[in-house]
Amino acid sequence: MVGAIEDNFKFWQWTLVIATSVLLILLSPWAKNAKQFFAASSKGKSPNFGMLTGSLVISWVFAKSIAVASDLGFEHGFTGGLAYASYYASFLVAGVIIYRMRTKGGITSIHSFLNEKFGRQALQLFSVVIAIRLFNEVWSNTMVIGYFFGEYGTVPFYSSVIVFTVLTLVYSLKGGLSSSIFSDLIQIGLFGILMISILVIFNGQSESTIGEVITEGDFSFDNGINLILVGLLHSFSYPFHDPVMTDRGFISKPKTTLWSFIFAGILGGLLIFAFSLVGIFGRLNGAESSDLTTFGTLFGPLMLLMINFIMIVSASSTLDSSFSSASKLIAVDLKRGATLKVGRWSMLIFAIAGSIPLFFDPKILSATTISGVMVIGLTPIFLFWKTPAPKISYFLSVIVGIVFGIMTALDLFPEQMFFTSGPYNDLLWITLFALIMCFIVYFVPKWLKFK
Repeated sequence: MVGAIEDNFKFWQWTLVIATSVLLILLSPWAKNAKQFFAASSKGKSPNFGMLTGSLVISWVFAKSIAVASDLGFEHGFTGGLAYASYYASFLVAGVIIYRMRTKGGITSIHSFLNEKFGRQALQLFSVVIAIRLFNEVWSNTMVIGYFFGEYGTVPFYSSVIVFTVLTLVYSLKGGLSSSIFSDLIQIGLFGILMISILVIFNGQSESTIGEVITEGDFSFDNGINLILVGLLHSFSYPFHDPVMTDRGFISKPKTTLWSFIFAGILGGLLIFAFSLVGIFGRLNGAESSDLTTFGTLFGPLMLLMINFIMIVSASSTLDSSFSSASKLIAVDLKRGATLKVGRWSMLIFAIAGSIPLFFDPKILSATTISGVMVIGLTPIFLFWKTPAPKISYFLSVIVGIVFGIMTALDLFPEQMFFTSGPYNDLLWITLFALIMCFIVYFVPKWLKFK
């Protein structure tokens, strides 16, 4: 009997993956020229406020973000939810800076800005950094999907990852950024419906009230404040190494873009905090771990199926955005040929390369936290984008950030340098020290009048 239920459940999981992907393959626009493929321009019109806002939100509400938000809610209560939501301040920072870059500096893309101010080598180094970011987005989101079908390393795990990646790649190849933004509108609608349904059902079946859930935990350094501060500090650099976000900062009118970024930051933060409540519900109702698959034992297979579906929706939105940004990076930003052929081949190669880390059991949260430290050197570069600085300032700041990121990954910082207690206190102080060093190495060459 149990085996029959499990088989039936897996059937519906596969049905959701295949049906949603096929629907998007059929409905996604077919790009007939480079402007449609790389800039989502249709009949001379750029995406409007609603399209751009929805696309920004759903492309940043990753499958891995949902899983991490639930984990943090489970571990730390409402403070954990606030901690992950703090990263969404990135939208406000990026929105304001990109708006000023476009209106005050006439800048047309992040890559053109770096090339003009710091030179070709600076552009190449930056491209390597964001390529690593995009690789992370592929494996970290498909990995979440794989866990809903089987244990890591099993045939069901890898088969679900392969099928999901291939189907998402097909509709991405069809329209590039046009397909990505079009699919985002469908995905944000599905996400909203599922999110509300999940919370309503949880609230109805849970022994805890919504008030108890929202106030679970305490606001202290021992319970997540360190990560809130980390998220806010990372927001001054983190968005600029994410082409999924910054590519969308240059395709619509400046004022439309600014308001889209502001609303996307607010809405995205609220959504990710709301999903942290799922982890808190599980914690208060006897879940043994924060693993979303365990919630099926508490609230039934229908609830687990809905959670799976919301993960599929969010993962596909991030994956198609990563594919479109990768193709633009290679074809347009690195000037390898802004043609449909180059763009589509770039997507295909990137999809294969980005899946390789899955065979080495990487950690999902580290894809966000460590990369956040590694790009901290971008902070002075973009905060002071209009201030003249020698080329060496760029390289020193970026390299210092990378060094601090490596030291974080290898756990090389002594505990004596951490002046708060609680989880993520190491990440907070490493981030602070990294920021201080990046500002120093960025401005000292300017003061010494290096060329």
